[in-house]
Amino acid sequence: MSKRWALPLLLVLFVLAYLLPLGTHGLWIPDETRYAQISQHMLLSGNWVSPHFMSVRYFEKPAAGYWMIAASQAVFGQNLFGVRFASALSLGLSVLLCFLIARRLWNDPRKSFACALLYMSFSVIAAQAGYANLDPQFTFWVNLSVVGLWFALDSVGRQRLFGWAVLGLACGMGFMTKGFLAWLLPVLVALPYMIWQKRWKELLIYGPVAIVVAIAVSLPWVLAVHSQEPDYWRFFFWHEHIRRFAGDDAQHEEPWWYYLPLLVAFSMPWVALLPSALKQAWQTRRQASIGFLLLWMVMPLVFFSISKGKLPSYILPCLLPLALLLGHALADRLKLEQGRVLGINGLLNLVLGLVVLIALVYLQLKKPLYDHELHNLVLVFIGLIGWIMANLLQAFRPLQCWAAPAFGSLLLIGLIPAGLPNSVVANKTPDQFILHHMDELSQTGKLLSNDLGAASALAWRMKHPDVFLYSSVGELKYGLAYPDSAQQLVTVGQVELWMQNARRNGSVGVVMRVKGEQELQELDRLPKDGKRYEQGNLVILIFPQVAP
Repeated sequence: MSKRWALPLLLVLFVLAYLLPLGTHGLWIPDETRYAQISQHMLLSGNWVSPHFMSVRYFEKPAAGYWMIAASQAVFGQNLFGVRFASALSLGLSVLLCFLIARRLWNDPRKSFACALLYMSFSVIAAQAGYANLDPQFTFWVNLSVVGLWFALDSVGRQRLFGWAVLGLACGMGFMTKGFLAWLLPVLVALPYMIWQKRWKELLIYGPVAIVVAIAVSLPWVLAVHSQEPDYWRFFFWHEHIRRFAGDDAQHEEPWWYYLPLLVAFSMPWVALLPSALKQAWQTRRQASIGFLLLWMVMPLVFFSISKGKLPSYILPCLLPLALLLGHALADRLKLEQGRVLGINGLLNLVLGLVVLIALVYLQLKKPLYDHELHNLVLVFIGLIGWIMANLLQAFRPLQCWAAPAFGSLLLIGLIPAGLPNSVVANKTPDQFILHHMDELSQTGKLLSNDLGAASALAWRMKHPDVFLYSSVGELKYGLAYPDSAQQLVTVGQVELWMQNARRNGSVGVVMRVKGEQELQELDRLPKDGKRYEQGNLVILIFPQVAP
């Protein structure tokens, strides 16, 4: 476990497990197509200040997260890899942070490598690395802020000042990625720790450094967006923060214990290590480093549990301290040659893999999930067999093959998206269906869609943000209320006249999502002379130009 090859090995795994699969499957709706299109709109319009979703104001998030995705598309192209690279890079950098803070905490090469490998192989982290949204970026900035805090507390002189400045930089960028939580989460860790350690004077002396840096980083954009869109901060603060946290109509309302089972699930494939690792952490909680890690994990978890609105991805910032505690306990057991818990962990994962494999075979024989899709099925089988073999090694040789579940997890998560059945792909990744009909769609004058996910996939693939929305408002309700965007909405009562006028100026392309009676009625309102293509619940219609 020498220092020479630990980081190179992590880099190789990053390339193979995080980067290589990025372009192997289409963009998932609604998140990936939304973030792909908003960031592409910045590239096409040159407006890097206020986010627009298909040319409609979209103030649910700040701009910096879109900047990163837009920059990736500018460098790597407006393609699948370019859209997802920012997520993979953000979590790859979080792996590096895990390695660095573990080295600072314990100065043990094996422990540093174990912590980073465990974090990298958490199934949810590996999955998020290949998923284009803002959570991986926000997670990185929160991780950087708390790592910067620890380096500041564990240093003297200029290094301490530098640590507080890094904390401020991360808070500023995190704020511009997802909002005010980026300022709150480090405080939830720092304040109780400084009081416990009786270092609150240090917080008063150096805390302003972080505040000044955070303001300096974010203030130019804050003023720019206020100047361009005066209503931005009212909507963003009240709708995206107060309402989500405490409003009676908070989105995704869940019970207070919602995150407890999720935290266990998110520790896959290292679940069996949790009880012993948390027990060890509790027994040694008076050590400053362990107490800090416990606060880092528990305080955000408590805060998000109190919130009425909950999504699984909110607790991603809790996983880096969890990986540190797990890696710390694992390395200690390796040193003492205590492999029992590792063997149980491998056995648990082995049983889980076998159950999933048997269930897949049974379903395929009784009610096939895959219909003449041998390539996809083989990919899933390779991923499952890799998971099973890796955990078989840990189950029977726990001390020698302690790291095997990590490789099984990275292989499985890397292959699953590309191996999903076409029935899922057809309905959840419309950009691939649109890609197959790009030649015809590119010749149309106007585009129309009745589904925001399909519309954003259409806009991104066509590099044409002005897609008209057919009886579909959803999250664009606020933006469509502006007079200069209202005409982009076409109601059911207006669609016949709209089609007549649009077809006089050129052909029209329509992408419909037909899932129920309402969508069938919307489809029935369209002309009958269009060329029609179907895939799953998606329908593409090409209507030719008509004489004026």
